Amino acid sequence: MATLLSVRELGKSFPSSVLFEGVSLSIEEKDRVGLIGPNGAGKSTLLKILADLEFADEGDITKRRGLKLVYVEQDDRFDDGATPLSAICAELKATQDDRVDVETRAAISLSKLGFEDFDRPVDTLSGGWRKRLAIARALCHEPDVLLLDEPTNHLDLEGVLWLEGFAARSTMAMVFVTHDRQFLENTAARIIEISPAYPGGMFEAAGNYSQFIVRKEAFLDAQEATESALANKVRRDTAWLQQGIQGRQTRNKTQVEAAAERRANLKATKGRNEAPRQTTTIDFQATERKTKKLLALHSVAKSMGGKQLFHSLDLMLSPGRRIGLLGANGVGKTTLLRLMSGDLQPDSGTIKRAADLRVVTFSQHRDTLVGTQTLQEALCPVGDTVDYRGKQVHVTGWARRFLFEPDQLATKVSNLSGGEQSRVLIANLMLEPADVLLLDEPTNDLDIPSLEVLEEALLEFPGAIVLVTHDRFMLERIATEYVGLDDHGGIKEFQTLEQWVVYRGTVAAEAARKASPAAVKTAPVKIRKKKRSHKEEQEYRGMETAILDAEEEVARLEAESADPLMSTDHIRAAETFKALSVAQERVKTLYARWAELEK
Repeated sequence: MATLLSVRELGKSFPSSVLFEGVSLSIEEKDRVGLIGPNGAGKSTLLKILADLEFADEGDITKRRGLKLVYVEQDDRFDDGATPLSAICAELKATQDDRVDVETRAAISLSKLGFEDFDRPVDTLSGGWRKRLAIARALCHEPDVLLLDEPTNHLDLEGVLWLEGFAARSTMAMVFVTHDRQFLENTAARIIEISPAYPGGMFEAAGNYSQFIVRKEAFLDAQEATESALANKVRRDTAWLQQGIQGRQTRNKTQVEAAAERRANLKATKGRNEAPRQTTTIDFQATERKTKKLLALHSVAKSMGGKQLFHSLDLMLSPGRRIGLLGANGVGKTTLLRLMSGDLQPDSGTIKRAADLRVVTFSQHRDTLVGTQTLQEALCPVGDTVDYRGKQVHVTGWARRFLFEPDQLATKVSNLSGGEQSRVLIANLMLEPADVLLLDEPTNDLDIPSLEVLEEALLEFPGAIVLVTHDRFMLERIATEYVGLDDHGGIKEFQTLEQWVVYRGTVAAEAARKASPAAVKTAPVKIRKKKRSHKEEQEYRGMETAILDAEEEVARLEAESADPLMSTDHIRAAETFKALSVAQERVKTLYARWAELEK
């Protein structure tokens, strides 16, 4: 495949540190590149450099003539009061493309990504639908390469599955920074890790995440063997050099220089081999309580904002029980955690807690952090030591445990990265002995080494755990069972994550079937409040056929609008888009009239 972009010896530094250097890579047509690395390695900065939003300090970037790269940032930002239609219209106007009516093109773009309500306020959309809208906005620029920064953050499982499907169907090249290992497994064709653990600051391997891990471990094993061999040679060199001037005279200058080079290589190789071992240390304190019933919910019901989230909910937590809590965004997962923690009270039903129950909560919104505090104040609110497992630990050592250097202690919390803020939260949680851990999206912004350490800590925790996360790797490793919240206020229990995925697929298929015109054939006859006239009755009988014909016309025009030749024939494109808009409006009108005749 043709190369779209190539990067050679790219480097970026800040006044206090080197972000990355010597990075070289290429992006091919239809590429699927996963970009990973520890927090602070410069992955997001690299994407911005590729998109011309930031500049490198050194190195060269060569792009194919006319290449369009669009960057989709982690946090989706839209104007106050924006709707999906207004957001896309604004982006289209910014492109200064007047081939066809802006609103028509915006409606087509939204329809292709599954939007039905174009006028719903953006601030009421779930994280998954906001991500779709951000991608739709990016697609207005007709990019050759889509750069996605942590695209699965704040998505529910269904949103992540949609994103995987979108990536599979799209023909454009994509580069995504992500720590979602399952997303990498299912999507990536090539993975690049930026890390000081490798010569040149990066390691690249073809294949998905599993294949990458195999090749990475083989490389690191070889690098450790190289360190051992170099160490032996340096010991021999040192012994020779220690013989004094007489011994050194028996060898020439080249050999002396070679010995010096081997020492330098050994130092560099040793430093790279130590880099992967620099990870956060996580160890949650447990109360070691043996009480069988820690927390029990019986017939619990709760409504928020006029919507009933669940009713008749029964759930019991006991030591060793690790529940993966599943459900689409907005069904009440966070609310349920808040009921368990005691932050909220149920509308009805009972919640019984063991005496002196210790519940520790991780909030995805990080609302326990104070942005104006310094890192030292956030880690150690009083004095300069923390009490951990009955021992006083100086704040400097406590900070280093979570990969913070002493010179960072004066940094404002608001200036920390998302991953750094997550590490602060985890550090605070570790100071509290717990019977129950309630974890709401604890994986957001954490790098893969930190995720693996967190998983080990959770597996060793003897109390009860309720885990909400879109990270399927973590779910399948930690959860011993799953509880799914449906869209109707009930819950269902599952033994595996796959069972939940199949169940949700079945529910979606059934909903689509009921919504289709064909479903009317088997639907029960409604009792009409008033008798239809003869003319209305004839209209009603032909309504199903009319709707089917109209939808077929929409499908035909959508297929025609996707024709690549459309981009070279502006007159034809304008006519097709306008016809599509008319056809879509006719479908809406027919459905509205059908509903009116049904009354």
